[in-house]
Amino acid sequence: MKFWNWIHDDSGGRVLRLEGPIDSESFWGDEITPQMFRDELYAEEGDITLWVNSPGGNVFAAAEIYTMLRDYPDNVTVRIASIAASAASVVAMAGNVVQMSPTALIMIHDPSTIAMGNAKDMEKAITTLNEVKESIINAYAFKTGLTRNRISKLMSDETWLNAKKAVELGFADEILFENKPRTEEESEEPVEEDHDKEEGADEGKEGGEEEKKKPFQLGNAMWQFSSRLMGETILNRIGAECKPEGEEPEPEAGAPAPEPAEAGVTDSSEEEKPKAPVIGLDGKTEDGAMPYEILKDKLEWLK
Repeated sequence: MKFWNWIHDDSGGRVLRLEGPIDSESFWGDEITPQMFRDELYAEEGDITLWVNSPGGNVFAAAEIYTMLRDYPDNVTVRIASIAASAASVVAMAGNVVQMSPTALIMIHDPSTIAMGNAKDMEKAITTLNEVKESIINAYAFKTGLTRNRISKLMSDETWLNAKKAVELGFADEILFENKPRTEEESEEPVEEDHDKEEGADEGKEGGEEEKKKPFQLGNAMWQFSSRLMGETILNRIGAECKPEGEEPEPEAGAPAPEPAEAGVTDSSEEEKPKAPVIGLDGKTEDGAMPYEILKDKLEWLK
């Protein structure tokens, strides 16, 4: 029983769906073997599209299928429908163009095996695994252009690649459906009416601009995001005068103008009066204190 079938697309090319594990022999009837693949591949001629959805399997069987596809005289487009993991990712690298569904994944990792015997048998198994890894890197490097060291690290870390990441690293060329034109219904987006803009237009251009320039108000408080202004607000709350450097505080409306002092005469009350703190643009006073520290000292004195 075959779990794949050739069909023909609209352009006359052949389409093959490669689904299931890859192995050198079919034990359960759902494996993809090199012999089965060869018979189907050369049954006809022309460009082919190969859909892949496989968890992988035997690395040697995958290497043989990869070689068949690379040797095929016509164009091969590989499309990953769901997953191309392990040995199946090697097969996918044989495509002239590799496309991935937005929801598909590629997984690459180090090859593994089962070994038994003495120390030399174990050493031989390690040597074989290292050489198999190098052969797999050949396929990945040829497709991606990445360095062998980087590919080796990705394999050792068992790396899963979504469609976007696979394209970024060169394991895939395109993401399917990315440039698919939208229908007219999908293209028509609801347009939200801008009531604020309409109201501003009714009041006139100048009125609309004036509304935009007004800062946000909450009750009677004016909130402005400035460390200096926030500091002045705190000091004003505790009765401390704040003024910019080099400026005198403006007299309150209706208050009598101060009489000019005679030359050489000073007011002792003014000398004793503490100097109003000056807050710089950095929000600190001249001595480097922050307004909340002044507030703290004030509260301590009130106790």
